[in-house]
Amino acid sequence: MAPEIESDPGNHAESRQPGPVQVDLLAGERWWGGAVSDGQAMPFGLTAHRRDLATNAGLVDAPEHGANQSAPLLLSNRGRYVWSENPFSYEFADGVLRLEGVDIDVHQVDGGLDAAFHAASAAHFPASGTTPAEAMFTGPQYNTWIEMPYWPTQEAVLTYVRDLLDAGFPPGLVMIDDRWSTAYGTWRFDFARFPDPAVMVDQLHAWGCTVMLWLVPFVSADSDVFRELRARRLLLTQADGAPVVREWWNGFSAIMDVTNPDAVTWLQSELDALVADYGVDGFKFDGGDLRHYRDDDVSAIGATPTDHCEAWAKLGVRYAFNEYRACWKMGGQPLAQRLHDKPATWGADGLLSLIPESIAQGLIGHPFNCPDMVGGGELGFAAGHPDTDQELFVRYAQCAALFPMIQFSMSPKRALDDLHFGAVMAAVELHQQLVPEILDLARAAATTGEPIVRPLAFHFAGYDDVRDQFMIGANILAAPVLERGAMKRRVVLPLASGCWLADQTKRSPCSPDRRRSTSMSR
Repeated sequence: MAPEIESDPGNHAESRQPGPVQVDLLAGERWWGGAVSDGQAMPFGLTAHRRDLATNAGLVDAPEHGANQSAPLLLSNRGRYVWSENPFSYEFADGVLRLEGVDIDVHQVDGGLDAAFHAASAAHFPASGTTPAEAMFTGPQYNTWIEMPYWPTQEAVLTYVRDLLDAGFPPGLVMIDDRWSTAYGTWRFDFARFPDPAVMVDQLHAWGCTVMLWLVPFVSADSDVFRELRARRLLLTQADGAPVVREWWNGFSAIMDVTNPDAVTWLQSELDALVADYGVDGFKFDGGDLRHYRDDDVSAIGATPTDHCEAWAKLGVRYAFNEYRACWKMGGQPLAQRLHDKPATWGADGLLSLIPESIAQGLIGHPFNCPDMVGGGELGFAAGHPDTDQELFVRYAQCAALFPMIQFSMSPKRALDDLHFGAVMAAVELHQQLVPEILDLARAAATTGEPIVRPLAFHFAGYDDVRDQFMIGANILAAPVLERGAMKRRVVLPLASGCWLADQTKRSPCSPDRRRSTSMSR
């Protein structure tokens, strides 16, 4: 029988258990954490839910599950938290939290969700004192993926960015996505597509933009780089010594063993050369998902899938401009974390997922977060397609504008009529107005670790189940419109001292205890 954990909220002792652990849920207790892709099931405690963090197996077996960040952490609104240095499985059912793994710690502190977070962060993933490059927050991000998947060119990239700037968008971060290089693992520009990369980067810099390049831990089989890395034993292998060749979303490739220090040194030298030779500012580290590794893969340190995912994430700390979509642990580090690619839908797989999943990111230690590309990043969302849902695109932009980072891929000027384009521009302008406060919150997060996007329950007891609103820091309540055809929405205003202002430009007569609310309903 699993040992039970004392449920007295006043108990400040820690409990470390060697095996299965059973925690009786307190009255009204709700929990967050684990896997970001489970954000919409949070807070846990009302309905049955299970997850195995080692394999990402859960109640729902879908490709996107496990495609985002995860951590061996659960947080309670009653000041309790669960931590292990290793992945564990958990199940909420029948008023009980059941945990199974190695060295699982259950802690109790005074306070609620915020106290549990601060205690866990300080003990297990303290803030690094550094943010990602501030330019990632100060302007929109423009990713080439939807506009030119698999066939970006120097001319197309410059035209894409110039058209956005000419349409009135501010300069921002340009991410050149898949297939800028000659092969996977060969991180050198394809000169047939990019005849003079330095000129391109110089031009983008002259326009006020910064530049990032996409990469993955995969290596095209039978390429020159594959042969070099194989000879140097820098690839994952099978038990018989043959390189692992595994299917991923772009075909079949070998996989770098980034738990091997020599592989890390090799890759860093390739990336640093791109910075030195062409002026590239940083990198989008895609891939690294748990699902692409196996327990029987042979690596330098006998690594597990979570070890590989964490090792891939550690590479990004070297570069101020970075982005991750999949990550294990690494809370408190200066890494920009984006949600996985979403379809262009209004429902739980699309627009409705942005808020709860981003809240989950922050609560497991990733405050520097970005929703998916505006409108959705799945390739089914084709640029300029006549069936583009313009209303959805606008609502997506209005929601994303309230996050620390906003990222576009489909060009709004190509996809939208004048009315809808104007609404998107207004959303971008709102984000730009929020930049000073976002930067203040990002700098604070570098010290405190606190999320920028927070659930209402982080500050207001009793508001645990509000999933379609969030706090930007402690004083701004964001309530975007998320339903098709809606021109207004219900906004929950927590009862607190001071007053709430509907218009962020107004000054409150009850200052200094004022709080602000913004609801995108135009």
